[in-house]
Amino acid sequence: MTTARVQAKRPSAKHPHDDAPDTSAEFQEIAHLPDGPEKEALRQQVVEAWIPMAERLARQFRNRGESLEDLEQVAVLGLVKAVIRYDPERGTAFESFAVPTVVGEVKRHFRDHMWGLHVPRRVQELRNRVRLAHRELSHSLDGRGPSIREIADHTGMTEHEVRIGMEALDSYTPLSLDAELPGSEDGYSLVDTLGDQESGYDLVIDREALKPKLSRLPERERQILYMRFFCDMTQSRIAEQLGISQMHVSRLISRTCASLCDQVMADSN
Repeated sequence: MTTARVQAKRPSAKHPHDDAPDTSAEFQEIAHLPDGPEKEALRQQVVEAWIPMAERLARQFRNRGESLEDLEQVAVLGLVKAVIRYDPERGTAFESFAVPTVVGEVKRHFRDHMWGLHVPRRVQELRNRVRLAHRELSHSLDGRGPSIREIADHTGMTEHEVRIGMEALDSYTPLSLDAELPGSEDGYSLVDTLGDQESGYDLVIDREALKPKLSRLPERERQILYMRFFCDMTQSRIAEQLGISQMHVSRLISRTCASLCDQVMADSN
């Protein structure tokens, strides 16, 4: 088989896709061929004939942060899927089936690979409606940007949905934390404005949690803990001052600390 069997274009100049070839006979033949090299070769021939239309559809999505070459590859992938899935027996023209398949593949590519943050599909759709309405209204409102109320009236969305869509406008390409802030001359970036975790807060919480438990300890245990952790005395010196063995001091410290820890953990649960 040769590519000559596929007509370059349909004869009607008024066709909505004037770059659409006439491959109806090829699809009929594909439908009756068994799986094998001949069927795959004919499918490949049909794909090549429809590539100009797929590339034209891809160009509708240029200037959105993805290279045109990559978009055309995604569109051709959608075209291949359309050729494989198309059933001429259903009576629908191939272009009516192929166009939404190709466009859907490109949109899915943007949704799955181009968003800097994960945004639910519904929010992405709201964002696209808000973006389109903003562009349309900006040409008809004396150069000023439309208000939330005006966008809602124009799209039929609620003001809450408009706000959600507007918040998602910057999710597509979020600002890097390493980006230099406007007006900064010394490389001061967004990450420099973020605070670090304050470890002292945890210390305050621990002390406040222990205070009531310490006050209920027996006098000797409370004194031993004070001498060890506040006066920084060694166990041997504590034992000498209290007239007990160092081993006894060690056991009292371990037992008291374990008991305090269990009480604090029990309160937190």
